[in-house]
Amino acid sequence: MAPTERAFIPVRIAVLTVSDTRTPADDKSGDTLVERLLGAGHILAARAIVADDVAAITTQVRRWIDDPAVDVVISTGGTGVTGRDVTPEAFQQMYDKPIEGFGELFRWLSFQKIGTSTIQSRATGGVAHGTFLFALPGSPSACRDGWDLILKDQLDYRHKPCNFVELFPRLLEHERRK
Repeated sequence: MAPTERAFIPVRIAVLTVSDTRTPADDKSGDTLVERLLGAGHILAARAIVADDVAAITTQVRRWIDDPAVDVVISTGGTGVTGRDVTPEAFQQMYDKPIEGFGELFRWLSFQKIGTSTIQSRATGGVAHGTFLFALPGSPSACRDGWDLILKDQLDYRHKPCNFVELFPRLLEHERRK
């Protein structure tokens, strides 16, 4: 390794599928995320499926936020505009800081593949008590795009000029000042 190169740092990632109908046997979107994060050398810290319900989503995600063995939560599902799609509402009530650029970039990249249909996606990202949260749509294709085109690089410490991993030590600075 050249002196200016950084060593890879595996990130501990929890995968949440939000669905009223998916089971572990047919959760293709969750499987896609797990396959990609493990293939990149990261650690699957936890995995769960919960119903499209704000309380169910926030209960599970808050458990992971409170768990020091989880650095990042990536969810799939519940980001559309129908009555049962409530993942963004659940995530937004947990954010200390939203990462608006995540959803904006996801939709911009998605537009290049599915055109104006991307406007129906409410993909979102943010930080909650030192844990990164990212909500992706519920299709395997959207999970591939979110991982391959955004998260793969931002969760790799070697990615330059900057990445989310190098920010981990500073995410709770405001709490230490109190």
